[in-house]
Amino acid sequence: QVQLVESGGGLAQPGGSLRLSCAASGIIFSIRTMGWYRQAPGKQRELVADISGGSANYADSVKDRFTISRDNAKNTVDLQMNSLQPEDTAVYYCNADVVLTNRGPVYDRWGQGTQVTVSA
Repeated sequence: QVQLVESGGGLAQPGGSLRLSCAASGIIFSIRTMGWYRQAPGKQRELVADISGGSANYADSVKDRFTISRDNAKNTVDLQMNSLQPEDTAVYYCNADVVLTNRGPVYDRWGQGTQVTVSA
């Protein structure tokens, strides 16, 4: 059973910073793409950033403010969020495409979510 556990959410002031971390645990052969999504109240879940093979992809709304990084040896992915704005308020979810065995299928796994609130 693969679990993704997020940490680091909380309250930040506009212009402030937060860092989210996510660790994957369980019997894992490899992880392909890892990323962060968010869902604000009344809105659909949207991609914030993901990283695969060292290449990162960002939503236009967070480019130049957020940075995603990954440690393949530890199966972790972090999201450094700077210059936070109220519109960044959402529940942030970690996502990973996990392979459990050599040549096995890819499973899409999600964390439980962590709340990020940006408010003065």
